[in-house]
Amino acid sequence: MQVSTLHHEQKDAEALTQAATGRLSQTMIGFIFVLNSYVMEWLFVRGSLVAGGSALIGALLLGYPLLAASVASLRRGEFGINELVSMAFLASFATNDYRTAGVVAFFMLMGEVIETRTAAGARASIESLVRLTPTRARRVVAQGEEEVAAQDLREGDSIRVRPGDNLPADGVVLSGEGSVNQASITGESLPVDKGVGDEVFAGTQNLNGVLVVRVTRAGQDTTLGKVRDLILAAEQTKLPIMRLIDQYVGFYTPLVLVLAALVWAFTKDLQRVIAVLVVSCPCAFVLATPTAMVAALAAASRLGVLIKNVADLELVARITAFVFDKTGTVTTGRLAVSRLFPLEGCTPADLLRCAASVERFSNHPVARAVQQLADEAGVPLPEAENFSESAGQGVRARVEGHEVRVGRATWLRAEGIAGDFESSVDLQEASGYSLIFVARDRQCLGWIALQDRLRPEAPAALQALRQIGIHAQALVSGDRKPVAQRVGAELGMNEVVAECLPQDKVAYVRSLKAAGHRVAVVGDGVNDAPALAAGDLGIAMGAAGSDVALHSASIALMNSELSRLPFLCALSRETRRVIHQNFLVGLLFIVGGLSLAMAGYLNPILAAILHNAGSILVVFNSARLVRQGEALEPANIRRVSPDSPSLEPQFA
Repeated sequence: MQVSTLHHEQKDAEALTQAATGRLSQTMIGFIFVLNSYVMEWLFVRGSLVAGGSALIGALLLGYPLLAASVASLRRGEFGINELVSMAFLASFATNDYRTAGVVAFFMLMGEVIETRTAAGARASIESLVRLTPTRARRVVAQGEEEVAAQDLREGDSIRVRPGDNLPADGVVLSGEGSVNQASITGESLPVDKGVGDEVFAGTQNLNGVLVVRVTRAGQDTTLGKVRDLILAAEQTKLPIMRLIDQYVGFYTPLVLVLAALVWAFTKDLQRVIAVLVVSCPCAFVLATPTAMVAALAAASRLGVLIKNVADLELVARITAFVFDKTGTVTTGRLAVSRLFPLEGCTPADLLRCAASVERFSNHPVARAVQQLADEAGVPLPEAENFSESAGQGVRARVEGHEVRVGRATWLRAEGIAGDFESSVDLQEASGYSLIFVARDRQCLGWIALQDRLRPEAPAALQALRQIGIHAQALVSGDRKPVAQRVGAELGMNEVVAECLPQDKVAYVRSLKAAGHRVAVVGDGVNDAPALAAGDLGIAMGAAGSDVALHSASIALMNSELSRLPFLCALSRETRRVIHQNFLVGLLFIVGGLSLAMAGYLNPILAAILHNAGSILVVFNSARLVRQGEALEPANIRRVSPDSPSLEPQFA
């Protein structure tokens, strides 16, 4: 189960941390012995036994890890970077220059420690997912509740989640209300209110209220488990340039050995040879891409952007066209009241009051939209009796002694409502509006218009894409042409293609690719799967809780915020820029260092310092990417609950 797996991984991580701490301690002890040798040499007679013995002990302590790593590489049939350093160490050791051997080994080991710990900062942003799922859960049983291991939860179990608790499994709320911080899954900046029937995810935090949740997914099957597995799998993928480096690194070491042999042949200066071996280690070059990618993955996962292959992140920087689905992508996918039109003798409040009183017993999307507006407006609703519903037509009930009907105009006429009430309508249903009419007894009170609204952030997000040079934006929808054109116009789309079947969307994407565009397709990942696969890049919106969305696209947005798209493009471009900078730094340090070493201006100790300076500079430069998107990062949230006033601030 996932919780058990995560527990073991935590133990492994702790073991690695302890090993790293032990390595650092050994390095510092060895350096003290080498430093003591210099002090003894300065205080006492040059070449004293004490100074030589101290240098020997320090060199052995510092050189052992390097030699062990080299032997392990040779046993695997590899011959690379570690072997260059080991040869330099052994050359110094063989000439009884223990201090130089120790100092060279010290700087190489310290460089490794700094690189590991700095890169671990980016990895920690991803590995923090491990700690989100609690190891214990409160399962509701006939006798009350019992505390069990989270790994023992099964589908259908009921669990109680108190204020401040992290959810141990995915599920549906059976009772209770509360605000849940979903930043760990979706990257949303604000808590989401949850009530009966709402879906909740493992690893999210219940801020207030007590929730009873029916478990739908536990262990590795939870959304958090799948997201984490995909992110960690992405770390193992490589860009084409990384695979190219791996392919040629085997030729690099023999080339350096040839250069070292030539230096020895012409100069007979072993110090130059050792300096060449040390400074030629291409650590900065090798670290250029992976450190940047790990940092970029950490920044993306923090904001709910799931990248399954690092090659896809690099591809985003080369996208020239975006194709958007309409419903649920650039629109909310939920109807909302856009207009109330009372007829003579009726007020907007009375119109809404009558409609909502009857509609609250219906599960139709129109009914939910009317009910939501009434709740937001604080309109008191009288009791309704004798409720009945005609599927797809309308609803009726008795309210305060009056027969109230809400539905289509044709249905109201069939119900005997007279009058020319349709003449007051100045909207076209074909343009994306759904109209319902409200009648009390035999008189029409007015009409209500509803429509699927744009996502609030959609216009700004698409404008941000245009500002960074992506002007080719198309809306492809299966909806009616007037509806799609209205939405496209509001968003400033270049092209709108309506009344499309899935195969039509695929054909349009292919036509854009044939025209020379690199195309990213953005959809909900369910009914858009063929189009997502047809694009150069598929981006699924609102993937939290959706297995299809998680697996149907190259990149999944765990929430439905389109603002993540400009961030993704900016992150990709900045990552590519950082990688190029890293390669330049690595190249300059290697070429410059080799030139100085062969000319005799660089001794082995300075060569080790120069080598590590390049590597550390690359790592620090890559670490800047972790801070990308901080403006979109979820704010710190304080858990507030009347039942637990002493709770400490928790951070997303």
